[in-house]
Amino acid sequence: MPLHGSPLRSITVFLVETSEGLVLIDAGYDHPSCWESFTASLAEIGHDLDAVRLVLLTHNHPDHVGFAGRVREASGARIVMQRADDFAHQRRVRGGGFLVQLRRALEQTGAPDEVIADMYAAAVGVARHAEDLELDDAPEGGSEHVLGDVTIRGVPTPGHTYGHAVYVDTARGVVFTGDTMMAEGPTQLAIPSLPLDDPAGDLLASLDRIAGLGARIACPAHQFPYRDIPARAAELKAHHQAELDTVAELLRTYDTAWEVVPHLTWAKPWDELGPGTKRFALVHTLSLIRGVTS
Repeated sequence: MPLHGSPLRSITVFLVETSEGLVLIDAGYDHPSCWESFTASLAEIGHDLDAVRLVLLTHNHPDHVGFAGRVREASGARIVMQRADDFAHQRRVRGGGFLVQLRRALEQTGAPDEVIADMYAAAVGVARHAEDLELDDAPEGGSEHVLGDVTIRGVPTPGHTYGHAVYVDTARGVVFTGDTMMAEGPTQLAIPSLPLDDPAGDLLASLDRIAGLGARIACPAHQFPYRDIPARAAELKAHHQAELDTVAELLRTYDTAWEVVPHLTWAKPWDELGPGTKRFALVHTLSLIRGVTS
């Protein structure tokens, strides 16, 4: 489905057919283009919207939770997401939603005040969701979801967010990896807004967990499905461990994420990155520093 206004350009949501209806994995943006693409695809493969009985959300980013509530209104489907990513829970435990956490993290990077203000203002412009989605179930650990002849396991895999989960259709040998383990490139680490946050450490443990699931095909929310999941997990783990090692060395000379970030490897040199990409890189660097110092 198209993601208008996002550098990711598109997201893939998945439907699992069961003897008692459909399971939807993730729910795109709350945007007409996503909704129209989703409903048109449903019709094209011969299903009605009211056949969706369960919505499993990998995490709480706006391109994943978008129209989940709209599906529930139309079909009565239950919505499930890990408790750590539940918006109401985050407001209680983390002191606020995405923008509150982002501002708190930016203020810990050592960036100049004017840079923080500009990055925060740009983020406000892309914070598309109201963070008011109410869940029907918010498990705190592993979960099992049975619909007719299909059982799907929810496996906590924090790192990209604190409540990220992957979902495993064990009979088919498929794992839906959300944004934790795409086919190519690194994983964006969660915002480290609280003192004990260690997204990098979380991610490394999650990659080991995914590698051990025994699934044969990984279906990420972006890019494309792939095989040899343990090899991809090992590749990604090596990449992020190398980032941590580089940051540890740089911290011998520099003190803050703002000082470290230009010396790390990005898709382009630091000075050539756009403002949104610089914000992601800066927060990612702060997460890496937490991984080194925690």
